[in-house]
Amino acid sequence: MTITVDGAPFTTFMYPDTLEKPVLYPIYAPDGQLITRGFPVAPRAGEPVDHPHHLGLWFDYENVNGLDFWNNSYAIAASKKSQYGWIRTDSILQAGSFSGVSGGRESLPPVASGTAHPSHGRADVGILRYSARWTDQKQDVLLTEHTTYVFSATRAERIIDRYTTLDASVDVSFPDAKDGMLGLRVTKELQIPSNTPGEFVDDKGNITKVAAGHTPDINGNYLTSEGKTGDSAWGTRGTWCLLYGKKQNDTLSIAIIDHPRNPGYPTYWHARGYGLFAANPLGQKIFSNGKQVLGYKLEKGQSVTFRYRIVTAAGGRSLSTGRIGQLADAFGKME
Repeated sequence: MTITVDGAPFTTFMYPDTLEKPVLYPIYAPDGQLITRGFPVAPRAGEPVDHPHHLGLWFDYENVNGLDFWNNSYAIAASKKSQYGWIRTDSILQAGSFSGVSGGRESLPPVASGTAHPSHGRADVGILRYSARWTDQKQDVLLTEHTTYVFSATRAERIIDRYTTLDASVDVSFPDAKDGMLGLRVTKELQIPSNTPGEFVDDKGNITKVAAGHTPDINGNYLTSEGKTGDSAWGTRGTWCLLYGKKQNDTLSIAIIDHPRNPGYPTYWHARGYGLFAANPLGQKIFSNGKQVLGYKLEKGQSVTFRYRIVTAAGGRSLSTGRIGQLADAFGKME
């Protein structure tokens, strides 16, 4: 299912049964440049091919009642699949544009958990609502998901707002873990230059090697709302995080904005230099070296809603800290 802006591609919602989770992939900036890595669906020359579960923009978690939803992919051996969870899309509840918005909160169709979404001051937005199940390999359901995406755009910016409500079908625990929750794997130009290869180990002892990236076109950098930059952004908290650089001589910038009503606000940033840009509010024990523990849980019948805003700008129009602050303030006032 493809989302367009004035006939130009914005992104595609992918949810085949062969994919372990639904994703938005690829995602385009306002000037038409790709902000997402091509691998594993459509690899591009010179880009890294690590972490095959990093595809487009997604939402899941490393430990849900002991099942790993984050690291599941085609690369996991069949003999180990029982340790991993799937997110299976059941139905598209609403898809299309919504016009004639006057700017009032009640003007738009309902989004997740009965809330509503304002119009960003524009006359038209795109709406995508779907339901999904978080299951084990036997298709026993742990969580029922209802997600609403709201897409909007100007010549300078493109905005994706995601509202995800998780309803617990059983008692569910989310032990503090490193890998989660809102993830984006970016184009290689936005990696942070590095001469040193890396090795990353998941909770099952699987080792993923990441090649060094120091070609002339790699020039990314992070900046958080708290002033953390580069690799120092990883494992720190902030209301927003910006990733920026140049691609084909154009400035390209991506901001992820947290919402004050999210659990664990302000989120920790699982923002890696090799191109993983993620917000993880539930991994507090990992990121604080044990000083904080969240131990998030839902009892059967309880629900929780996560809200995130992803903003891109390109073509010489970089996202300033002042502009991100405006976007964050506006988003924080939404339900």
